[in-house]
Amino acid sequence: MPPPAVPHGMCLKVMDDRNMKGGMGSETNPLKFMDQDYNFLQDYCLKTRQRFVDEFFPPDPRSIGEGLLEPEVMARVEWIRPSKLYPDKAEFIVESVSRFDYAQGNIGNCWFLASVGALTFQNKLLQKVVPDRQSFSHNYTGLFHFRFWRFGKWYDVVIDDKLPTINSKLIFVRSKTYNEFWPALLEKAYAKVCGSYADMHYGRVSEALMDFTGGVHMHYELKTAPTDLWDIMYRAFQSEVLMGCETPAGKENEERLPNGIVLGHAYTVTKVYQVMCGKYPVQLVRLFNPWGRIEWNGDWSDNSPLWNTVSDEDRKQHLLDENGEFWMSMKDFRRTFDNMDICCSCPDFLEEKSACHWISKFHHGSWVPGSTAGGCMNHSDTFFTNPQFWLKINEMDKGCDQGQSNVLVSLIQKPDRRNRRLASHHGIGFCVFALSFR
Repeated sequence: MPPPAVPHGMCLKVMDDRNMKGGMGSETNPLKFMDQDYNFLQDYCLKTRQRFVDEFFPPDPRSIGEGLLEPEVMARVEWIRPSKLYPDKAEFIVESVSRFDYAQGNIGNCWFLASVGALTFQNKLLQKVVPDRQSFSHNYTGLFHFRFWRFGKWYDVVIDDKLPTINSKLIFVRSKTYNEFWPALLEKAYAKVCGSYADMHYGRVSEALMDFTGGVHMHYELKTAPTDLWDIMYRAFQSEVLMGCETPAGKENEERLPNGIVLGHAYTVTKVYQVMCGKYPVQLVRLFNPWGRIEWNGDWSDNSPLWNTVSDEDRKQHLLDENGEFWMSMKDFRRTFDNMDICCSCPDFLEEKSACHWISKFHHGSWVPGSTAGGCMNHSDTFFTNPQFWLKINEMDKGCDQGQSNVLVSLIQKPDRRNRRLASHHGIGFCVFALSFR
């Protein structure tokens, strides 16, 4: 197959290479989203003794977006700072960050909040996304910032802390501790990245998982997933990964089944564990509903008598609180849920016995009509013009040659619009060809 007829994105590639070599866009040196410099804005507000107001994500209906709230409801929205809602009591984080800190509000972003639930388990990743030393007391200016990975680069996103309320109550994600505000501010920062709160309405859990890690994404359709999926999940849980899953769509929006599961909904995978039920091992999965309530009520749920059949040690895993978290067997998990996603910085866990450490690389390309948009393999006369990337696998280290998974390819599509809900989603794909040279 000949190479592409026209080099694609060459200037952009050179610029990207230079930036990455200089650290720009890396997790330690993120780019400034919309060219807003947190340190500069913080210093300016301190010197001028004023509270920050974000002109690029203003506290008005434009930031909420169209179609999310009825006009009469929108007219009642008031943007209030936490320091005004609870003077001298507002806290960014109370004690520590937990999946039990929040509950979903009046927006269909369970996919985002399920990913947040997974993020709370990984302190290293959490510190990347939620920088420390932010508070409503020391050097408080009404300015906060968060970091997200977006299509190959990390960005530092600044926001003001004016939050949309009605009758002094938050209308979107809310904390279960009345004076804790990290969930609402994180949600606002991500809404800014998406374009508005309305642009967060509906999505896939994999989107936010990738934006929190900048890592490799693995998607499994549970009906066709490998038989050793539980083993993969168990090894993944021991590593620095985020896992989420989704239920199949229902006839109605977020329809609740008699067994407590909500259709068309995203959940967090919070633990993978095996118990001995009598003489037989049972593989379990622990899940979290970002609503902070409504749980599975079948086998191995909070009230299941099966917990009386396990040892005292295994019974320590038994959940009793109605907080949205529950256990179910792997068999029920595969039967009840539709798909699951694993996102990680490094997929070392894929091979059980291999001591090999994976190396990740990413490349940018583009399909340009008339040049590099060659279509699928059905178009034999133009297929060869598609972007091509050559991968050479050198001789494996001795610690790697036990494994069977030697290459993992993940493809993502960059949006063509500022607002997430307006971005086009084209049918894309890739083919892998094995070439041997003597």
